[in-house]
Amino acid sequence: MDDEFNVTYVTLGGYVEVEKYRYLYFICIFIVYILIICTNSTIVYLIWIHRNLHEPMYIFIAALLINSVLLSSVIYPKLLVDFLSEKQVISYSACLLQFHVFYSLGGSEFLLLSAMAYDRYVSICKPLQYPTIMRKTTVIVFLMVAWLLPASQVAVPAGLSADKKLCSFTLKGIFCNNTVYKLQCGISRAQIIHDMVILLNVALLPLLFILFTYSRILLISYRSSRDVRKKAAQTCFPHLIVLINFSCLCAFDVITVQLESDFPKTVRLIMTLQIVMYHPLFNPIMYGLKMKEISKHLKKLFLQAEIN
Repeated sequence: MDDEFNVTYVTLGGYVEVEKYRYLYFICIFIVYILIICTNSTIVYLIWIHRNLHEPMYIFIAALLINSVLLSSVIYPKLLVDFLSEKQVISYSACLLQFHVFYSLGGSEFLLLSAMAYDRYVSICKPLQYPTIMRKTTVIVFLMVAWLLPASQVAVPAGLSADKKLCSFTLKGIFCNNTVYKLQCGISRAQIIHDMVILLNVALLPLLFILFTYSRILLISYRSSRDVRKKAAQTCFPHLIVLINFSCLCAFDVITVQLESDFPKTVRLIMTLQIVMYHPLFNPIMYGLKMKEISKHLKKLFLQAEIN
């Protein structure tokens, strides 16, 4: 089925027509998209060229930032085209593809944060065993699982949705997330159960694992020397802030499909903007400023740019 449906855009004034400010929206969104690509790519570039950043922690950070670029690239190009179009439409099959990639990358983010938490746990709590545990093979396995597991699991609900009968052709949002379920005439119990299993596998279990590892790090750091506590704070604090930020966005995304009619438009708008604008810019800023080694190389890069 390849039906097209109108997309109602969320703006700062609520649900309004795009026509009036389409070029202003286009310029703003285009600038944000370029900033997302530049900021994330800069940190990834620094990690790539500097040998002292070729460590598991920084590799996972680079993977997380690549995730942000890919996630933005799923949303922004279509959004930019919509602002320049007379009618904002998307085929149902293209919408399901966007749905699949969006949630695959979202699940990957949780699993990458889990890998980073485990890396910090081994580094701080088992420093002598760190070279043995966090080998190159281990890092590659973590990266493969983080990207392939969510993609394979989310493919099932996307595939099931492709054959569903549609009773609505209007999507209240700026991209295709779980609100695509509102277009369907009904959702089967099997689909709900499968979605809950996916949520458990790629979000709740990784979140519980992260909380467990950081609680262990906190406990051992409290009993250790001041240097160990300082190291734990410097490396773990950015990860925790990113985790809290992303978890709030995911919690909103999960409940919004059930509370769509009752959810305040302003709150819905703020959270949607965080997903497409704030979060992809937040990660490189947080890691660029708070991670000591990355921050040092970033300052050198800016100084070289000023000299040239």
